[in-house]
Amino acid sequence: MPTPPRVLVLCTHNSARSQMAEALMREAARQAELELDVHSAGTEATRVKDDAKTVMAEVGLDLSTHTSKTLYDVPDPQNFDAVITVCDSAAEACPVYPGQTVRRHYPFVDPSGGSLDRWRAVRDQLQTQFESVVGALKNGQTLPDSYEDSPAVTAH
Repeated sequence: MPTPPRVLVLCTHNSARSQMAEALMREAARQAELELDVHSAGTEATRVKDDAKTVMAEVGLDLSTHTSKTLYDVPDPQNFDAVITVCDSAAEACPVYPGQTVRRHYPFVDPSGGSLDRWRAVRDQLQTQFESVVGALKNGQTLPDSYEDSPAVTAH
């Protein structure tokens, strides 16, 4: 039985965008019947923000057991098929990965300090993008080069 693809979503604090992306990607993979090993981490660990938990609960995804972690808290941190950064500072701080690891940068606005509507907008953008990523993985296609290049993302 082949090993499922391993994907890491990396952000600065692993408190919002990367946590939401991890949960959304797992759900998209479940719905697509794609076995996928998804992790999220930050360049520093803090805590998962309550607003992230709130807006994810609205779409039936529970972040209550999620914890903020660094890359070094993730099992086998140098062995991923794809590493996706969701903020600019994480893209700059992202460690070097072996040649076979696909790296993508999909920058999303930081919803921290914003209204719940702003959090919902970012959640919905993440959902669209990571459903597109799961679709590409399921179909053996190349991951979109950027957020703007994703065929599933038409408005943001």
